[in-house]
Amino acid sequence: MAKVELKQPIVEEISGYIKDAQSVVLVDYRGLTVEQDTRLRRQLREAGVTYKVYKNTMMNFAFKGTDCEALTQYLEGPSAIAISATDATAPARVLGKFAKEADKLEIKGGIVEGIAYDAKGIASIATIPSREELLSKLLGSIQSPITNFARVMNQLAEKGGASGAAPAEEAPAAEASAEEATETPAE
Repeated sequence: MAKVELKQPIVEEISGYIKDAQSVVLVDYRGLTVEQDTRLRRQLREAGVTYKVYKNTMMNFAFKGTDCEALTQYLEGPSAIAISATDATAPARVLGKFAKEADKLEIKGGIVEGIAYDAKGIASIATIPSREELLSKLLGSIQSPITNFARVMNQLAEKGGASGAAPAEEAPAAEASAEEATETPAE
């Protein structure tokens, strides 16, 4: 087999990963110990991120004609690629957190939702919370006023103020209208 025929499946594999990717981040992994690399791979896998080491020439071929073409400038020295098809901030978040622990890991650059970022840009994206965290914060901020309102209403009901008698008087009227609705014949 010719060398091109051997390399083509690898280029197609990379192209398949980056085709539907929300985020692609390149890193220089030189200097990581085996234990550190294993921990990094486990954290990325748990976050749903694909992490692979490919030759720069293979990535260069796969990047041509895609959004990732802007990353070709970072393809010098050993490079690993972290790809997420679901969470746009996951690779940056996991790699950024890990880079604080292991100073040998160097983020080169990346693409997030079609926009190219350098190492500083990826570092700032790494500070964005995950989608689940943002949704839980949103839900908490929506629930807070409702909870406070319910608490105030409960305190008013416990005091037995003027509002205590009104709901009891309205209840029979509501029951009567419900009975009338069920007794009406269908046309």
